[in-house]
Amino acid sequence: MTSTGTSTGIRLHAPAPGWSLDADVVIVGSGVAGLTAALRCQAAGLATVVVTKARLDDGSTRWAQGGIAAALDEGDTPEQHLDDTLVAGAGLCDEEAVRILVTEGPGAVRRLISTGAQFDTDDTGVIHLTREGGHHRRRIVHAGGDATGAEVSRALVEAVRARGVRTVENALVLDLLTDAEGRAAGVTLHVMGEGQHDGVGAVHAPAVVLATGGMGQVFSATTNPSVSTGDGVALALRAGAEVSDLEFVQFHPTVLFLGADAEGQQPLVSEAVRGEGAHLVDADGVRFMVGQHELAELAPRDIVAKGILRRMLEQDAEHMFLDGRHFGRDMWEHRFPTILAACRAHGIDPVTEPIPIAPAAHYASGGVRTDSHGRTTVPGLYACGEVACTGVHGANRLASNSLLEGLVYAERIAADITRERESGGLRARVPQPVPYADRPAHPLLAPETRFTIQRIMTEGAGVLRSAASLAGAADRLERLHAEALSALEDHGKTAEPGVDTWEATNLLCVGRALVAAARLREETRGCHWREDHADRDDAHWRRHIVVRLNPDRSLAVHTTDSADFPDPPRGPAPRPSQEQ
Repeated sequence: MTSTGTSTGIRLHAPAPGWSLDADVVIVGSGVAGLTAALRCQAAGLATVVVTKARLDDGSTRWAQGGIAAALDEGDTPEQHLDDTLVAGAGLCDEEAVRILVTEGPGAVRRLISTGAQFDTDDTGVIHLTREGGHHRRRIVHAGGDATGAEVSRALVEAVRARGVRTVENALVLDLLTDAEGRAAGVTLHVMGEGQHDGVGAVHAPAVVLATGGMGQVFSATTNPSVSTGDGVALALRAGAEVSDLEFVQFHPTVLFLGADAEGQQPLVSEAVRGEGAHLVDADGVRFMVGQHELAELAPRDIVAKGILRRMLEQDAEHMFLDGRHFGRDMWEHRFPTILAACRAHGIDPVTEPIPIAPAAHYASGGVRTDSHGRTTVPGLYACGEVACTGVHGANRLASNSLLEGLVYAERIAADITRERESGGLRARVPQPVPYADRPAHPLLAPETRFTIQRIMTEGAGVLRSAASLAGAADRLERLHAEALSALEDHGKTAEPGVDTWEATNLLCVGRALVAAARLREETRGCHWREDHADRDDAHWRRHIVVRLNPDRSLAVHTTDSADFPDPPRGPAPRPSQEQ
């Protein structure tokens, strides 16, 4: 995929870079996608730098409990995995992207094992496979019972360190550097007082890979860690890249309920618990998912989340329950030790009582639009993992396809960058200068705005949406944007540059884009649930919504012509069908 995508000229207000590194490729993020890409690039002889917001093992991957889906069993096939993925994606998956995922997936998992990841096996040494929602077969590999992400992260981090990949930890990425032709030339970043570098600097590289994870912190309650503030999507938008399918935010059905006012990262109760036979019940012990779907509690996540919320609304209840008391103590302690410990830390013992649960923001099915090689609409800029929209997930991600997507598409990106180098296309580019402006062109938001944005998004763009709720959210977000802009234009005032203000500004950027897409999609599909448009409307909405950021920071929103996930246009960006 090629494009003449150009920067919007929007940058976060920050000091000019005071130090720099040079590389062939800079990878932003240290989850499964970022570290896999780094290992493959390094192995191909590319000078590789990994930039990560906290420590190498602090990304979203370590929190993944369930596992990795792949057709590894003799009775399973990639075709069956494809069928389950397409069903979960509710008509919006790109079939070719899914076919790549399921056919290359088993090999990618085996390469992960060869890298050092140790998955749970049975008494004969064969990998133990379990089942999760939406899967008709047992195809989920797991580690440590319910600590798969932690094991994957451990193995990849150890490999990266053993192979001497250069890393910059505790670094928040700021903006994409581009050359005079609009091609990627590196990134600016801020290192938070740790290690060899400090303050704002730059990594100069002709290939930039975004693997920054999700944006769950745009909502009040989420399973995502505190670092998941949509930095990659916001950077891409400011750089002129297109994002797609942002309205499809997956709310995990079973998150430990800590109270109606709980905010921040909430403990996840893995889908694998239901995969092993736990039941969803109301306060009277009634299994309310039976009869709603052929798979009952193991229906795709959007269906289960809606079933839980409907029952909550019917009974005016704050939460439902997940009952796994019939597992017994031994199974809880050996199969789900992480979940057991988290529940007990909050005064709940799943061995003897049902677990109170409610849906919470979990995974962004949409993101920065890419092709099958991870290339975005900005030349030289790639994206993989949760920050990307490859077309694999459609309107709703199938359980445990996320780590697999990170593996498969990271490998494809590394292969594409390697081909670029071999063909002579991967050459150093001189970035346009990044001056420090005494008066910023665009304002930063005060740190406390973060919590205002989260409340606005939760109230207006949460599990259940409507024209009224989304319009209210859009108006309130635009007011925050307008007030900050007015303060800058009228009085020269803006928040001081810093991690908290950059994160709040990123959250507003992705929140505005998400709400714009959700307002436009007037139907219920996958994890996008409109109470005022309760039915799926294939005639009008079996297509993707694409968002760009205009130079004046307004949003350009358009739809694709069909459900196909087309390569971005060559030449000028498409004319928007609607301005937000």
